[in-house]
Amino acid sequence: ETFSERFRGVPGHPFEHGFELRLVPEMLDRPRTWTRPRRIFVNSMADLFHEGVPEPYVRRVFDVMVECPQHTFQVLTKRSRRLAELASRLPWPKNVWVGVSVEDNRVASRIDDLRRVPASIRFLSLEPLLGPIEPLELRGIHWVIVGGESGNSPRPMEPDWVRAIRDECTASDVPFFFKQWGGRKRKAAGRLLDGEYHDGIPVWGPQAGGLVCPEGDDERAGVLSGP
Repeated sequence: ETFSERFRGVPGHPFEHGFELRLVPEMLDRPRTWTRPRRIFVNSMADLFHEGVPEPYVRRVFDVMVECPQHTFQVLTKRSRRLAELASRLPWPKNVWVGVSVEDNRVASRIDDLRRVPASIRFLSLEPLLGPIEPLELRGIHWVIVGGESGNSPRPMEPDWVRAIRDECTASDVPFFFKQWGGRKRKAAGRLLDGEYHDGIPVWGPQAGGLVCPEGDDERAGVLSGP
């Protein structure tokens, strides 16, 4: 929010209006113009399932994803309850991955909401990880991402919290991606866990009988701005 407020009043900037929720329908056509397959993180600085986003607009976003099977769309939300409520009224093509943010046990119920969604890939973003998540039940989950908080006043992430999640992913045969330790000097802290990089990502292809994470460029599509 502080970051976005820096750009309030800057004409043409995505955060020209600060952190206020704002629909950006002119961005909806952009994925249709990209012919090379891309992994697209939908609304990295906003939440498609925010209560202020009208259901017809959510449907328009999903319609675009249906029409662009060459791309892989990753949709992440904290509003897991609304996601679960709308799920039966939305199309779920195989190129749409959906995840929920879970910071600690306090909001672990979001995982149960996610299981109600008929997406081909359901993932957890445990970032920033602010406490242990115990027990971590990965039934119906296909990918787990973990990362520490960064910024000027980051809350610490204990290595044993991360190890427990990694070990559960290994036991459950779920790809595990460790993004960062975080901290005030995020790059210096790196992303090694016990001397190893963990870059797990769901892979599925005709030879494996399922989904593909296509090769291509990464992109962020901001069809919203705000919380």
